[in-house]
This record gives sequence, structure tokens and C-alpha cells, in this order.
Amino acid sequence: MSMSPTGPTTLSYSVYYAKASEGGYVAHVPALPGCHTQGETLEEAEINASEAIELYLESLAAHGEEVPRETSSFQGRVTVHLPLSA
Repeated sequence: MSMSPTGPTTLSYSVYYAKASEGGYVAHVPALPGCHTQGETLEEAEINASEAIELYLESLAAHGEEVPRETSSFQGRVTVHLPLSA
């Protein structure tokens, strides 16, 4: 993680977890494109997500790229109706 002149910076990012069809959980960080990970348990997925975020941000800093700040994030559910198959 990059350091500011006054010390380390603390950032927070939303992480979305879903059960994986093959078992375990997958984690996705919407504010960091391509930042995904997984774990056998929800706790493991959370630990892995934290590590993935840190590595992602370190890579950005190493390449001189700007570290994204998360903006307001919203989650919703959309229901769709499908016609019955004949």
C-alpha cells in the first residue's frame, strides 16, 4: 500500500460474496476491476479478499497508477418473469 507523507493510508472497499457452484465462496470488489478471489469458507474468502485488495493496490502503486477511491455503492435485487417453456 502506498504511503502518504504522514504515514499509511487506510482505505475501505465493498466486497460482495456469493456461494460458488463448485463449493466455497467467491468474492468480488466492484471498485477494483478484476479483483476477485475465493475461499472454502466465508471467513477464508474474506481473508483472501483483504489480501487480494492489498496486492491490487500495491500493483497500482508500483506501476504509478492512481488508487481508486470507492464511491457510494448500492446493491439491489431485480425480479424478472420468464415465460414457461412448452
